[in-house]
Parts: sequence; C-alpha cells; structure tokens
Amino acid sequence: MERVLVTGVAGFIGSHLAEGLLRRGMAVTGVDSRSPASDPGAAENLAGLVGRDDFHLVVADLVTADLTPLLEDVPVVFHLAAMAGVRRSWGDRFADYLACNVIATQRLLEACVAAEVPRLVAASSSSVYGHASTGPSREDDPLAPASPYGVTKLASERLCAAYATRRQASTSVVALRYFTVYGPRQRPDMAISRILRAAMSGRGVPLYGDGRQRRDFTYVSDAVAATVAAATADTQMAVVNVGSGRSTTLKEVLDLVAVITGGAVPVLHRLDQPGDVEVTAADLTRVRELLGYQPSTDLAAGLRQQWTWLTSQRHGYAPLTADVAAR
Repeated sequence: MERVLVTGVAGFIGSHLAEGLLRRGMAVTGVDSRSPASDPGAAENLAGLVGRDDFHLVVADLVTADLTPLLEDVPVVFHLAAMAGVRRSWGDRFADYLACNVIATQRLLEACVAAEVPRLVAASSSSVYGHASTGPSREDDPLAPASPYGVTKLASERLCAAYATRRQASTSVVALRYFTVYGPRQRPDMAISRILRAAMSGRGVPLYGDGRQRRDFTYVSDAVAATVAAATADTQMAVVNVGSGRSTTLKEVLDLVAVITGGAVPVLHRLDQPGDVEVTAADLTRVRELLGYQPSTDLAAGLRQQWTWLTSQRHGYAPLTADVAAR
C-alpha cells in the first residue's frame, strides 16, 4: 500500500484530506503539532483516523522536527500545515505566522529535495490576491496581500517555486490557492461556522461591514478532490485556484442559513476589520485544465451538510474557542 504524508493532518482540511486518501486506498502518515490527547479540536478532527492500521500520526512541529524519517519512500507530500487567520496575523503574533507558514515550508522543501520526493502539493490561499478587481482572480493577476497572513502565504508559494524550478530539481510542486473552504469540522472562527452556531444558539453573530462583502465559498470535499488530483498533475511547478467559481455575499449566506435552519440569524453589526477584502472570486480555467477539477457541491447543499453535522454533535452548540493554530 502506497504511503503518503499529510502535514497539518489535525486541521479541518487536513483531516478531510487524510480521510479521502484512505478511501482511495492509500496509507497516510499524518504530522501535526497538535495532539488529540491534549487538544479537543484535534481530537474531534482525528476521531475517524486514529486507531486505523493505515493511518499513523506523528505529533511534531515542522519548525524543529527531524523531517527525514517522515519522508522515506514517500511519493507525495501534502503540505497543509499553517497558521491560519487574517485578523490575528497583525501585531505580536506575526512571528508565529512567519515560523509556521514560511520557515516550516522552507524546512520541508529542503527535506523533500534531500529525500528526492517527487511531488509536493502545498496549500496556499486566496489571501495572496488582496483587494482583487471586480472580476474573478486569475493566477497570473498582480498579487498584493492585504494582511500579514496573506504575505506569509505568498512567501511560501514563492519558496515552492524557487525550489521546484531550480536546475535538476528533484521535487515538483503544485500550490493550491484555496478560496474559503467550509463544511463539517470547519474552524469555529470562520464566518459560516459562526453564522450556523449563532443560528443554533440564538446568540448574535458579528457581521463586519455591511454584509455586501463577497466570498467564493468552496465545499471541503471539492477542495479535497482538487488536492488529490494535484498529486499526479503533469507539471514541474504550477499554482492553481481552488474555488466554487461563484461569489456570494455574506447577506446571501445569512438568508440561506435562515431558510435551512428555519429562523433568521441575529446579527451584531461591527466595523470592517484590517485585512478583510471586499471580494474573493476564483477563475477556474487553469485548475480545470490541469487537474480536471469541477466543483460538485453548491453553497445551499454544503450549508445543509455543515448544519446537519453541527446539530448532530453530542454537545450541540459549542462556544467559540481560540482555535488559532489550525493546520
């Protein structure tokens, strides 16, 4: 059984990816700095993985760990480990973002090259575009991140390109610019998770700005499908958008949630936050050509699935936690 490596496996997308890889008949070594023994979020995300014979968890920090043993005979590394969150990246915590998103990526690239790993699939973000134009963002558009988080994700992309395009480079790279991934187990600080939890609890959800901000929301199974396809794409270095191809206002999301849950969501109006952009929208031309990607879950269906998951949890509504180190 072929074994692949997933970094950030205890996170939202990482755990879904590991489950998807196992369903496809692969064995997975997952690495994360968060342990399910001490981190409730990691325990929830890994509940379907820990204990399986075809899954092996390594609790380690990519910034300090010896990565060589993790890469032996590994054909593909899926690198999803990162410090996430636009608003928290300002101020004193930037050093954490720099370490997790840039230093860890550079160390992993060095280790992949030394081990001659054929392919690295790296998670990037739509945040690299910054304040995009009114049309969908294309991969060759000018990049101007509007937050320190976006700056670190762009730096990690540039590192990937530098390593993959060196003369006689042994490791090829596909970097995926995810656009606002949502679904079961989504981080509780994300907008859709906040809105659904507010609908469940009756507590007001903070709405920053006037609700006309537009986001390209990507259901997690579509993100996983693109990520798996990137493992075998015929390229030495490529960057592709992974989105739904449709941009939706936050007010429209609130209206959809009201229909799904049977009641209006209470809103607490707040001022715009630094780093928030007005529009994210993915042009999917390149990802369709390179990966054969076609998103299959529309927003209404995805919201219903996330709502069903949330209401099925044993403890029901869970207060927002400081899940700031999602991998």
